[in-house]
Amino acid sequence: MVDPVADVIGDYAGFVARQGARLRERGIDISAYELGHLAVRVPEWELYVHQRTLLERHAVASFENVWNGRPISLILLAEPLRVGGGKEIPLIELIPPVHQRVYKMGMEHFGVVIGDDVDAFSRQHRAVLTGQQFQNEWNEPYYILFEDFTHVKFHRRSLRAVVELQGGAFDGINHVEGWIPQRLVTATGPDPLPR
Repeated sequence: MVDPVADVIGDYAGFVARQGARLRERGIDISAYELGHLAVRVPEWELYVHQRTLLERHAVASFENVWNGRPISLILLAEPLRVGGGKEIPLIELIPPVHQRVYKMGMEHFGVVIGDDVDAFSRQHRAVLTGQQFQNEWNEPYYILFEDFTHVKFHRRSLRAVVELQGGAFDGINHVEGWIPQRLVTATGPDPLPR
């Protein structure tokens, strides 16, 4: 059977299964929770635009906004990704450079929607969680960082709900207009990404 999304991003069901096994090894069972998104990081701006175009062919909507100095696309799929165990992922978060630290390129994390019990969940699993991100008042996920620089994040609400709480909408295919990739210069010299 042909899976055009897997042709673009790879074996997403295998990725979710591996991360789920790692969570179970650490005493975390996510079987009762919704999966909100799958994050895919790309190393080059041109690849981001290419993959965004390919993924949007299988989307009902996308929401792109600037976050940490570059656009990020949230792509709402026409058919959710079926990842096994009766789980589905409705949204892909596509992330271009520049990345703030070392991350795994390709499938990098998925988001588990814990709901209003997320703080109690974090206390219960504190010994195995790596930390918490403070992105904005609507989105402060806890996370586990694995040795291969992949993550699983635990959210109060889905990224789609966060966008909608902030007044955004998944209405058609929307891109940031007029954004131009910037050349970075660091203490060690110019960074060739993005071009």
